[in-house]
Amino acid sequence: MAEGLLGPADVRELATRLGVRPTKKLGQNFVVDGGTVRRIVRVAEVGPDDVVVEVGPGLGSLTLALLPAVKRVVAVEIDPVLAARLPATVSERLPEYADRLEVLEADAMRVPGVPGPPPTALVANLPYNVAVPVVLHLLETLPSLRRGLVMVQSEVADRLAATPGSKVYGVPSVKAAWYADVRRAGPVGRTVFWPVPNVDSGLVSLVRRDPPRTSATREQVFAVVDAAFAQRRKTLRAALATWAGSPAAAEQALRAAGVDPTARGEQLDVESFARIAEHHPTQP
Repeated sequence: MAEGLLGPADVRELATRLGVRPTKKLGQNFVVDGGTVRRIVRVAEVGPDDVVVEVGPGLGSLTLALLPAVKRVVAVEIDPVLAARLPATVSERLPEYADRLEVLEADAMRVPGVPGPPPTALVANLPYNVAVPVVLHLLETLPSLRRGLVMVQSEVADRLAATPGSKVYGVPSVKAAWYADVRRAGPVGRTVFWPVPNVDSGLVSLVRRDPPRTSATREQVFAVVDAAFAQRRKTLRAALATWAGSPAAAEQALRAAGVDPTARGEQLDVESFARIAEHHPTQP
């Protein structure tokens, strides 16, 4: 194991000392493989000018790999025991980089911002059960984030990176595309975690881009997205009937937006949803 990084025995010993048992409720699966955390830092393409937000640092495996490579790490941890311990772990194993770490004990889905200089990158092993809302919340809340690399359940990675026409293209795909160009950045095996999960994981790369040019607000566009996928098998004319007020009003809005009323949500890109939102019957 590289100097400073946590190996499998280190992780288990530290967890035992803290009385920590990974919980499904918090989606905790700790990375115990040094090669994996080094790979994440490399693929994330972060450097000495980056201020990184890390969500769910846990016992610190990824944190220890990030600190020598970047200017600063703001680690957002919801578990008070883990949040309290992380600075000590860094001070013990990488004392020369301890001043680069700030720990924020908070729920990443609810933070209104992070302390210090504006963050430039999101790098995280995200809890499986909250991965999508965390990514979307941070992209919205932290506009200074220019890119991200997150490790998530493989199925979630597929959904985030899906393109129109794919069977798994849906609400997460469209909403993520509002903020960023999203792609799969490689698989991750189960054995790099403790405890070993019963699902595979994957890396997802996000590169910030401007949202579609539209007179509609993000909330208005996302309302169309939610309605379109609430009943995937229905045509957009039927799926958007409640949103528009009636099937006829939905058809009128769709035609005005240049969208076939018999199409389904999985066929449309984020720009198309933005055009539909502009033609809501109550829009001036």
